[in-house]
Amino acid sequence: MNRIATTFTQLQAQGRKALIPFVTAGFPFADITPELMHAMVAGGADVIELGVPFSDPSADGPVIQKAGDKALAAGVGLVQVLAMVREFRQRNSTTPVVLMGYANPVERYNQKHPHADAAAGSSAFVQDAAAAGVDGVLIVDYPPEECEDFAAELKAHGLDLIFLLAPTSTDERMQQVARIASGYVYYVSLKGVTGSGALDTGAVEAMLPRIRQHVKVPVGVGFGIRDAATARAIGRVADAVVIGSKIIQLIDDQPRDQVAATAEIFLREIRTALDS
Repeated sequence: MNRIATTFTQLQAQGRKALIPFVTAGFPFADITPELMHAMVAGGADVIELGVPFSDPSADGPVIQKAGDKALAAGVGLVQVLAMVREFRQRNSTTPVVLMGYANPVERYNQKHPHADAAAGSSAFVQDAAAAGVDGVLIVDYPPEECEDFAAELKAHGLDLIFLLAPTSTDERMQQVARIASGYVYYVSLKGVTGSGALDTGAVEAMLPRIRQHVKVPVGVGFGIRDAATARAIGRVADAVVIGSKIIQLIDDQPRDQVAATAEIFLREIRTALDS
């Protein structure tokens, strides 16, 4: 079992739900991400989603877009993100790390790093992500019907391919995702971009049994979870709670020496609510 499967298995045995914070790599300071990741683990994070900065993030609202722009301006790209994961792994060998982003940086990485073992059908990105200690990849604009080969390549290196499902997802789409998804699936609880709108926990509750008819991996829910009360409500029905925009808002205007502590304190509050 890889780190993601191990983590969910352990949590299920304890009757607990996974807390999955998202932060944009390289934000709010280019070199702070490994320190911030350790602080989030101290605050109760079970899996960390690390956003790969991209200039045209179609699924992200203004908060995460702005964070990505700031990270890009500081020179943070996929090469730097993998280096951050390697640094995090020097002190943490157990917490799963998932890279969340878009196809363009991955395709460009493969073009620029032609050291790939082409004979084994293995791209530079997958090799380097596995070597850095990445556990899963969520590429927003890779639809399931287009990436069976990519999923197989990731799996051969012990990595999971994680997919988004939405309120508009049909049963057919859920079946397509179920066929190749591993690790967990991420249910986007709102129609819209990250950080938008108020969360309708009743609608989420109604949707999850439909998803679980098709999908056998754990189901995480995100987009719109901003506080302990919402997290607790979602945690009653989902296997994991994903929080991103709220963390980015909280750390955005902090002085450098307060960024990690701010994230840790917020997550500890969420963790307590999830466990209560």
